[in-house]
Amino acid sequence: MSAENHDDFADQSDPVSFNQVAWDRLAGFGDRYYHTVTTQQIAAARNGNWKIRVTPQKPVPRDWLEPLAGRQGLCLAGGGGLQAPLLAAAGAQVTVFDLSEQQLARDRVIAQREKLEIETVVGDMTDLRCFPDQQFDLIVNPCSVCYCPMVPPIWVECSRVLKTGGTLITGFINPVYYLFDAVEMDKNRLIVRHKIPYSDFDLSPEERVRVLGDTRPREYGHTLTDLIGEQLSAGLVLSGLYEDDWALNDKLSSYVDVFLATRAVKL
Repeated sequence: MSAENHDDFADQSDPVSFNQVAWDRLAGFGDRYYHTVTTQQIAAARNGNWKIRVTPQKPVPRDWLEPLAGRQGLCLAGGGGLQAPLLAAAGAQVTVFDLSEQQLARDRVIAQREKLEIETVVGDMTDLRCFPDQQFDLIVNPCSVCYCPMVPPIWVECSRVLKTGGTLITGFINPVYYLFDAVEMDKNRLIVRHKIPYSDFDLSPEERVRVLGDTRPREYGHTLTDLIGEQLSAGLVLSGLYEDDWALNDKLSSYVDVFLATRAVKL
């Protein structure tokens, strides 16, 4: 599905569908917003020189991922031509699952260009029923749960489709980020306004369009209980954590890292 097939972009009665269309539209802008991997990066990955990110700046530690050769990997909400091609070039058997068909198309273009085997599947990350139990050795989830109204179902599904001993690596936004008034933060003023959990849909329709526009994907600020504690409730054991910040000049990032990445293992 593409943005061109939707006349009423401002209809937000279905948050998932709204974000699906929004991400399709962003993918249509291509490298205006972010760059896909290059042929040079793919060649380096084939020679063992690779790194991926699930937060803006810091690469995932290699020992969180290795070994990759022959492992079944799922890039969850990972469309867009960033993580999946590098993992495939490094030897993993990769499936990319994403809400946006247009984001997945970017992975298919790179796969064809670089002669990589990458499977792409469209769907909502809270529902992985298209995959059998214990299919994957590794799940890589770049920062994206902020676009989902509910987080715990994601971890339950990840645990189900992971093999015993499999690894989930995920990035997410520190909920403290959503405490502050977005307009004032853009002016480098930190004014606490919201509670956690937060939703863009807590704003009035008029303010939502005025502050966020009528096409930007809508976000949710989840509690740390949902982001980390519910991974444990789903049968995963935390084995690593690091913090990161925006690559841009972000006011809040000068005081606290606003991203977290975790590694969890299914026992």
